[in-house]
Amino acid sequence: MQSYTHLSSRSRLLALLLLFAMIVAAAPRPARAEAADDIALLDRSSRAFASVVKAAQPAVVNIRVEKSIESKGGFPGGSDEMFNNPFFEHFFGPQFRGPHRFQQQGQGSGFIINRDGYILTNNHVVEGADTITVRLSDEREFKAKLVGTDPQTDVAMIKIQDSGNLPTVTLGDSDALEVGEWVIAIGNPFGLNQTVTVGIVSAKGRNRVGINEYESFIQTDAAINPGNSGGPLLNTHGEVVGINSALFSRTGGYMGIGFAIPINMVKAIEDQLQQHGKVTRGWLGVAIQDVNEDLAKSFDLKQAKGILVSEVQPDSPASKADLKQGDVITRLNGVDLKDVSDLRNKVALITPGTKATLTIIRTGSEKVVDVVIGEQPSGFGKAGGGLPSQGSLEQFGLNLQDLTPELAQQLGYKAEQKGVVISAVTPGSPAETAGLQAGYLIEEVNKVGVANLKELQIVLKKSTQPKRILLRVRSGNLSQYVVLVAE
Repeated sequence: MQSYTHLSSRSRLLALLLLFAMIVAAAPRPARAEAADDIALLDRSSRAFASVVKAAQPAVVNIRVEKSIESKGGFPGGSDEMFNNPFFEHFFGPQFRGPHRFQQQGQGSGFIINRDGYILTNNHVVEGADTITVRLSDEREFKAKLVGTDPQTDVAMIKIQDSGNLPTVTLGDSDALEVGEWVIAIGNPFGLNQTVTVGIVSAKGRNRVGINEYESFIQTDAAINPGNSGGPLLNTHGEVVGINSALFSRTGGYMGIGFAIPINMVKAIEDQLQQHGKVTRGWLGVAIQDVNEDLAKSFDLKQAKGILVSEVQPDSPASKADLKQGDVITRLNGVDLKDVSDLRNKVALITPGTKATLTIIRTGSEKVVDVVIGEQPSGFGKAGGGLPSQGSLEQFGLNLQDLTPELAQQLGYKAEQKGVVISAVTPGSPAETAGLQAGYLIEEVNKVGVANLKELQIVLKKSTQPKRILLRVRSGNLSQYVVLVAE
């Protein structure tokens, strides 16, 4: 009995001690202790940023360029005919007249990607340069040669010669970058060498900014200013996830929005620049547009998603794969597509001759089409020059007329082309609001080809939805579907 009592007392004592420990642990800590922990956390974060910068800075370089600029006469940059006036020649001498060449200087940033001296930067930093000088963080300077450029993405590669081991940075994975992550920009803004700014990724996949032909920018609030161009955007592991390229500004200075070219896009063309000095891109041969709600209803789609094929170019990879006008492309190689820019960027980065699969919706049914990606033709122009996304017919403010041979020649259409020409647009009408213009050619109404006004009227009379019409219209060499909705 005594033994039992003894054990029971010990158990109660242990239970009381355990309860006391739990109460102490749950009790509020002194404010001073919590503040010390917070400061320690901030200190560790600060040291982490500092260690990333310390490791990457030696590989970030300043790039100075000089290029010759020709002036028609007079002062540097001058082009006014007044400077060729004999009055100025009388005072300044005959050498004042005629063209002169002047040296223009510029600068930017770059980063070394391997020990052989290859450096990535922006094309606009080195474009047209007669001489390129690279200065490292240890103040050594080298003359650099231009290896290759890709104006469509604004990427360039230059090279310096060095007998020693050059510092380098590691290229990361920009696809793995998340909105809200910390990023670090290093560069030479306003000529201030090795400047470091920190911010977060505020958006990804920014396109239609109007800076480059192929855009999928990383948007960041890390300060990027003139001179930062070509420098690296780093993640917290010290890996390059982008090339700082541009800033949004109404003043010429930083306003909280900067853009960087994702490094995965750069990696896709890096080898081509190094080996060939230029980039060969994939090509499909279609005119495309995003699917909005109106187009989705007109093409019996369950949702406004995918990329609508508005035209298939003859003898193109698309035509050989039997893609057709009205097809809606939803996936490339099994990966969902976001919009027109997403498809264009992905196709452009596919090596010509490579087989790809497109998932499409045709007349309400899904099917998979195999296509061999072609090589983008030389002189392939910028996207744009397309047509507005919406439009109207005569009841919505349009005057129409038949396409005659004389009119076709005047407007630049081929003799064999058929359709109805928009001859005038009523000011303030839905047509003007939609952006349709005189000279556009209506080729289809509700997916039915129309060669003249009579055929157009026949199709309109058969329409079950007179307040909602689907057209295919042409401007120059491009055609596009538009949905017309009455007010």
